[in-house]
Amino acid sequence: MTKAELRKTYKLKRQELSSEVIEDLSLQIANRLLSLPIWEFSFYHLFLSIEEHKEINTDYILNILSGKDKNIVISKSDFTTGNLTHFLLTDGTVIKKNAYNIPEPIDGIEVSNQKLEVVFVPLLAFDKQGHRVGYGKGFYDRFLAECKPETIKIGFSFFEAETIIEDVFEGDMALDYCVTPTQVYHFN
Repeated sequence: MTKAELRKTYKLKRQELSSEVIEDLSLQIANRLLSLPIWEFSFYHLFLSIEEHKEINTDYILNILSGKDKNIVISKSDFTTGNLTHFLLTDGTVIKKNAYNIPEPIDGIEVSNQKLEVVFVPLLAFDKQGHRVGYGKGFYDRFLAECKPETIKIGFSFFEAETIIEDVFEGDMALDYCVTPTQVYHFN
């Protein structure tokens, strides 16, 4: 299927999930994440869930990172430029939903893309080669292209991998891992 077809299909699949199922699957994903060899790093970029889009509840992952005393970085979207600005999440960080219901920091301590060692990437669908389908605005592809080559990119999905995304292009940034409730996909 194409990105557009997958985007439509997986938005519908997500809408069928109850909030109880989302919580259960999110917890399974967070527990499975613990098996990855990624815990020796310091700077982790995490997206905050858009509840209205029925995304994985990343609060569980936030708790894991906090418990491991990691530096947690979250983003603010600029829909004019299509870029993300990253801020260190602290006890004093004020978070507010933007016009697209994306929870974002109002301001804070800015963190460079080059400091990020692990990035958790939102997605709607992914394939067995590690390519992903997001919401189609390219925010994460642009952001990941500016990170160090060795930055680890990890997606989360309630659903298993598609065989192939037909219309992948050169600017699409592939994942290193994708974690689902039942398994971890590792891509090279």
